[in-house]
Parts: sequence; structure tokens; C-alpha cells
Amino acid sequence: MSNRTDLKPPVAAIRHTETTLHGTTLVDDYAWLREKDSPEVIAYLEAENAWTAANLEPTAELQKTLYREMVSHIKETDVSVPFRDDHWWYYSRTEQGAQYPIYCRKAAVTDDLDRFPGDAAPEEIVLDINELAKHESYMAVSALNVSDDGNLLAYSIDNKGFRQYTLQVKDLRTGQLLGERVERVGSVVWAADNRTLYYTVEDEQQKRQFQFFRHTLGTPHSEDVLVYEEKDERFNIGAGRTRDGVYTVLESSSHTATENRFLRSDDPAGTWQLIEPRRDDFEYYIDHRHGLFYIRANDTGRNFRLVTTSVDTPSSEHWKEVLPHREESMLEEIDLFASFLVSCERTLGLPHLRILPFTGENADLGAAKEIPFPEPTYSAHPHINRNFETHKFRYGYQSLVTPSSVYEYDVASGESVLLKQLDVPGGFDRTLYRSERLFATASDGVKVPVSLVYRADRFQRGTNPLYIYGYGSYGYSLPNNFSSNRLSLLDRGFVMAYAHIRGGGDLGKKWHDDGRLMEKRNTFTDFITVTEFLVAEGYGDAKKVAIEGGSAGGLLMGAVSNLRPDIFRAVLSHVPFVDVMNTMLDASLPLTVPEYEEWGNPNEPEAFRYMLSYSPYDNVEAKAYPAMLVKTSLRDSQVMYWEPAKYVAKLRALKTDDNALLFHTNMTAGHSGASGRYDYLEEIAMDYAFLLRELGVEN
Repeated sequence: MSNRTDLKPPVAAIRHTETTLHGTTLVDDYAWLREKDSPEVIAYLEAENAWTAANLEPTAELQKTLYREMVSHIKETDVSVPFRDDHWWYYSRTEQGAQYPIYCRKAAVTDDLDRFPGDAAPEEIVLDINELAKHESYMAVSALNVSDDGNLLAYSIDNKGFRQYTLQVKDLRTGQLLGERVERVGSVVWAADNRTLYYTVEDEQQKRQFQFFRHTLGTPHSEDVLVYEEKDERFNIGAGRTRDGVYTVLESSSHTATENRFLRSDDPAGTWQLIEPRRDDFEYYIDHRHGLFYIRANDTGRNFRLVTTSVDTPSSEHWKEVLPHREESMLEEIDLFASFLVSCERTLGLPHLRILPFTGENADLGAAKEIPFPEPTYSAHPHINRNFETHKFRYGYQSLVTPSSVYEYDVASGESVLLKQLDVPGGFDRTLYRSERLFATASDGVKVPVSLVYRADRFQRGTNPLYIYGYGSYGYSLPNNFSSNRLSLLDRGFVMAYAHIRGGGDLGKKWHDDGRLMEKRNTFTDFITVTEFLVAEGYGDAKKVAIEGGSAGGLLMGAVSNLRPDIFRAVLSHVPFVDVMNTMLDASLPLTVPEYEEWGNPNEPEAFRYMLSYSPYDNVEAKAYPAMLVKTSLRDSQVMYWEPAKYVAKLRALKTDDNALLFHTNMTAGHSGASGRYDYLEEIAMDYAFLLRELGVEN
């Protein structure tokens, strides 16, 4: 559908700037949009918002219908599965009309770890996010940690969307806040003495967690002890406790390497010890059981193995192998308990959970059992398991057609019991929907997994509107999760596909390696391959193809729109990383230096040329493009608002078609968009209305 002729989009002023590097001149006519505090910039963003609102005004009733549909599929007043942590049962609940969850607990009234007290114990509200959000346009909670004795809550909040969190401490016995308040906080960890609090802080420019402090409650923060400072700009730091609570662990990590230090949790003033020094392309992650560290490491292969070593001799020359590296399977995580461990693996793109009981101090590989899953494509992962001494393991399961579910697996019997499945009101019948798993063959012969869902009674080969989602970066495995929001498209006949393209972690570390740095273009060509494959196989009408991606997935949207604009009808691009060259050449920006390991360092000539070959902003041309809705947030700290703003301005100046080009900025949110659940649904309703209009789907 063409733009209405009585509306005119804003046109950004051209102010020519040039940067020359490696013999190449980069032209940037819209660099002035970086001036966030400029009234002219704000006026431009507001003009774009007004244009988007006016252009989508004919879909206003449709947006309301979509919003009502999505709300109708949510059990607005609901309670999560309670979990036991020492003497308390913790859970969260939501209330109809309230934007945010309420975190609660009840005291355990029995030593039976499996018995929730129900009405036998009164509810205590740990933290009501709705109260914190009063008079705020945005609210997010990061840390939410209770001291070992259950008396104190350390939590951190962001009320701007810039992912800049403030730490506070609440006395759960009185409900009062203590005097502690620290800005720019990341990790928060209690020591076992219930009065020592560790925390990390970020630097003010790059938003990199780089300092680790020890604080004693009731003392001035000027007396806090700087335990560690990370000097390498590629690395962030984070901290936590082992599941048994015995050790506090400080981790330094880049995108490709880690380094860990440890200290007994009951000796906060003690000396931290190093496990193994960092080196390039070497990652390891630790937990503890009965005097041994269990270490997941990729020292002998990219997909990791599991080793153990004594706490007294933690370095790599003492490591003893428990689970070997396997080329065909990625060892993604280890969940460690007193009497068993859970090996979380990914094979051919699908997750697997293997339970290995301990016989004495050794994992019994011969007695290993795998939890079976019934569907062709799904997501499965460990749920909240706080108790180290237990014979039960909770895990989450869901698929494109099965709502989010929490199961409890009995290690002794090998049986799983469903504790809760997300209730989907509004007439949802999962038997109406079908999911499939297919493989598209790339030009180099690599088979790319694709997960599909559609409503069976609305499927007619070659005629359905087709929606394809992709990400393909950072080794992130695209999950096949359930979303009740999706029903609004499925019930209108959409086939929805999720492309597990290279650059993600769906088929292990090599899958990531084959879609980063000097192989990044595989990510884009894989997505194009998937699109052409699905159309050729009749899963959609070639004239009704819509695609979506966000952040690094927004880079994907920009790249494929430049490469093959002819095969897409509509594009949804959220907080897109599209100004690759200017961002990666500016080391003062958050994330730039650490991201060299993902994209490359453009200060190196070969990397510069390769990155320039796909940078969406730099490759916009005078040609026809699909209809686009590009969305960002003014307070985004990861992909700055000006990247999509500049991209849209250049597109508007050069594109030769009459297709809609809409740009919307959330002026009060950050990278994830609206923080309230109802506000978020309004954003989704806008997206879906745009897709339905552009693909000509009857409402």
C-alpha cells in the first residue's frame, strides 16, 4: 500500500561530513542527528513520530482490536510457580490492570522441601514493582537478591531505560530502606555473613562493568573496598555464588574469553584466588561441589567439555575430564547438585537435558538419563533450582504451539510432573496449530534450520502471508518459545518462521564462528536462502513476505533489505544496529571496543573493507525498498537512537519507491522498548497492524 498522498514525511537536513580511513572516504550527511540535546534533533524525531501516527491512523481501530485480542489471551491475574530457598518460598504474581509483577514470599512451615505452605502462612511482599513505577514512565529491575538469613533484600532499578541501575537495600522485616545507595551497579552478591555486600559498577563512558567493591552495611560508601578493577576494555566483570553457597565467584569475560577468581563466602575479607589466567579464544565457567570445582571449558574444542579439579589446585594442569568435547553437540550449561548434575546440551539446533547421578564423587555416565521431549521443535532449559541438596530438578519447556510450562523431574524415578502451564484464555486450542522443523540449503551446502508454526485449517500452500524472524549474532541460539501475541497473526492465516542462521549458537560455537568477523555475510545470505526456500516450498505467497529483527537482528534487516529488497514486502526493524562503520570507529561509545570480537576492528584495513561491504547505512542506494517500520528508543544505551534515525533519513532521500517508510521513537524507553506489559502490547499492536496493512491481509 502506498503512502497517503495528503501526508508528507519529514525530510532531514543534509550536512555533509567526510571521514577518510584506509584510502576510503565515508560520507555521513546526517551525523548531526547525534546531538541528543539539540532541540532540532528532538523536533525531527517528534516529526517522524507524528508522520508515523498519521500514516497509521487508518489502522487505529485495527490496533485497538489487536490489543484487545492480545490482552484476552493473557491471564492478567496470575501466580508463578513458587520455589523454595532455604526457609522461604518465593514467587511472583500479577494483578489485572497492573503493568508490573509483585515479588512475594511465604515462610516454610515444614522441613519438606516440596510442600508449599499455601494458606498456612501469610504472604510477605518482597518488592512491588508497580509501587516503584508510580510517577515513572519506565521501570526495570535487575538485581533482586535476598541475604542468606532472609532478612535483607538488595535490589537495583532503572527508571530511565538507559540500563543504568541504582542499588538499594530493603529490610524485609520492617519494609524500610537502609541508607545504602549506589549508582551504575551491575552484579550484586551477598557474602554469607549477611552484612557484606559485593557489587560491580560501570564506567561512565563505555557502560562497561569494570570495578568490583566490597561494602559493609552501615558504613559510608567512601570506605568501600575496591577488590578488583578490570583494565582490559574488551572485558566486563560479573559476580555470583556457587549453587552450594560456599564460594563467591568473580568472572571477567569478553565475547571470546573468560577468567575466574573465587573466595569463600564466609570469609569476605580473605584473599581471592585465580582459577586459570585468561587467554584468547578460551572460555571457562565454574561451580563447586564437595571440594571440587566443576569447570565447563572450551580448551580442547569449541563446543566445551566438563572437567573437575580440587579447590586447592584449580589451574588447568590439574583438570580431570568428566565429559569430553563433542563436535556434534554444544555443552551449553551445567547445573550442579549434591547428588547429580544436569548436562544442558544442544544438538542439531535442539536443546537436550541429560541427568547424570553421582556414585560417590564420580558422575555415573552409564546411568545418565535424558529427559524426552515430544515435539519437532521446542525450547527446554533449567528453571529456578535454588536447593543444592535435592533429588528433584525443575525445568522449563515450551514450543511454538505449547505454552510455557514448568516441570519437576524426579532423579530417582526418572519421571517428570507438570507443575504449571501458562494459561492462555480467549479460546486458545493448541490442536489447531502445527509446528515443523525444516532445513534450507545454503549456496555453500550448509543446511540452515528453520522452525515453523501455522494454523493448519488456514494453511493453503503458496497463498499464506509469510513472516520470518532472524537474529544471527553473538552465538545466541534463537529459542522456539510460545507467544500468545502470535495468535493474532496465526489466526489471520500467517505462516511464521524462525531462521536459525549462522552467527547464532544454534549448532554450536562453529555456527557462531561462521557468522561473525570475516564470515559475517553468511548471516545475511542464510536469511535470504531461508526466505527463498520457504516461498519455493509453498509456505507463503512471494508477494506477502514480511521480516522482523531487532538490535543485531536489525543489522540483519538492513543488510538483507540492501541485498535483496525484491523478495520482501514489509520489514519490521527494532532498535537496529545499522550504522556499523561510524559506531565501530568510535571507541568512546558503549560496547564498541568489546564488540571488536564480534564484528571486527575497522581500524584494521581488511576488517574495515569487509565491514563496509555490508554496513546497512553505508550501502543504502537509489532503488526500490520494501515497506518499513523502524523503531527505536531515545534512551537506548546499546544501539543509540541516531543509528536508525540516520538510516531512515538516508533511505528517505534515496529510495525510488512509494512504499511506506515509518520511523517511531519511544521518547521514554530504552533498548527493550516499553517496560510495562500493557504498554508493550500496544507497541506490538502497532507492529502487527503495519504488517497486516502492508501485506493486504483482511482484518
